[in-house]
Amino acid sequence: MSRRGRFITVEGGEGAGKSSNLAYIRQLLEEAGKPVLFTREPGGTPLGEEIRELLLGHRDGGMAADTELLLMFAARAEHLARKIVPALAAGDWVLCDRFTDATYAYQGAGRGIDMARIRTLEQFVQGDLRPDLTLLLDLPVEIGLRRAGARSAPDRFEAERTGFFEAVRNGYLAIARAEPERVKVVDASPSLPEVQAQIREVIEAFIAQEEGN
Repeated sequence: MSRRGRFITVEGGEGAGKSSNLAYIRQLLEEAGKPVLFTREPGGTPLGEEIRELLLGHRDGGMAADTELLLMFAARAEHLARKIVPALAAGDWVLCDRFTDATYAYQGAGRGIDMARIRTLEQFVQGDLRPDLTLLLDLPVEIGLRRAGARSAPDRFEAERTGFFEAVRNGYLAIARAEPERVKVVDASPSLPEVQAQIREVIEAFIAQEEGN
């Protein structure tokens, strides 16, 4: 029976450089001989991608915060059942662009939904499954928004006001303070080579720890 794979997630606010750094993390894992499944949230499955379009699109009248929360977990339930859990059971390493920490940061800290309600849904949908390692790409909100604004037209979340993103960042940092063994904060404000040097250190340490167990 193969050993359960490892579950790595990458989190961060707008303009944190997740796309280029996710590709780099995938490269590091593959160079270390790990079979990698790369995926994203919301999305990751055909149904999940349809839900993603609902969540990120600009809809008349917006969307109730509870609707947003439930759609996030609906996409996540499908993602876990169809993709993440089978891959981990097969011994693959799963690398995911955002996961439930994003729900606590965006819907909890950002939208003001009671964290206890999010925890209830987390337990209902995930059971005991949690990421083994999370890299939080952190940078000041004004820098992130400037980078994101130069990239593309904003989606429904990116169009929020600065105060929303400050709350999201604070939400993420609160998670990192509460779970320092799992969540590793990477300073995403310097140049890409400097950011990736931090990432390499975190990933190499994690691989060494896993291979030592």
